[in-house]
Amino acid sequence: MEIIQVTDQNIIVYNNLAQSYEGEFSKLTEKRPDSEGMFALDTVIGGEVTGYLLYVDDSPAGLAAVRSKEPEHHEVAEFYVVPYFRKQEYGLRFAHEIWSRHAGLWEIKQIEGAEYATRFWNSVIARIDHMEYREDRYEDPYWGRVTRQRFVI
Repeated sequence: MEIIQVTDQNIIVYNNLAQSYEGEFSKLTEKRPDSEGMFALDTVIGGEVTGYLLYVDDSPAGLAAVRSKEPEHHEVAEFYVVPYFRKQEYGLRFAHEIWSRHAGLWEIKQIEGAEYATRFWNSVIARIDHMEYREDRYEDPYWGRVTRQRFVI
C-alpha cells in the first residue's frame, strides 16, 4: 500500500477515480452525468484542498480530498476506495495515514441515506487512540441533513 499526494502529474488518476465515486453516490446526491458521461466534481484539488491517492500493488485503489479550513482544522471532503479493494482494511489504513499527516481537529460528513458510510467511519474512528470524539446530525448548507463526526488527533 502506498499513499501519494495529488500533483499536476497524477491529477488525471484522481479525476478518473472521482468519476467512479460520483457515480456510486449519484442516487443519493441526485447528480446525473453530463452529455459526455462525466459527473461534475464537488471538490476541486488545489488551494485549501489537498488530494491523496491510494495505490495497492501499483493499482490506483482510492482517493481522498482533505480541506484544511485552518492550520489545525481539517475535513475529509472526499474519500473513496474502489470496491475491489474494500473489506481488506485499506480504507482504514488510508484514513489513519492521512490523519497522521494533519494533526488537529477533524470533521467528516455523510449525506442522508449513506448509513453504510457512517458505519465505516465510526469503525475507523473507533480504532484511533487518545482523541476526543463527537457525532451529531445537522443541516449542512450544501448537502442538507448530514451525520457528522468531529474528533481531535
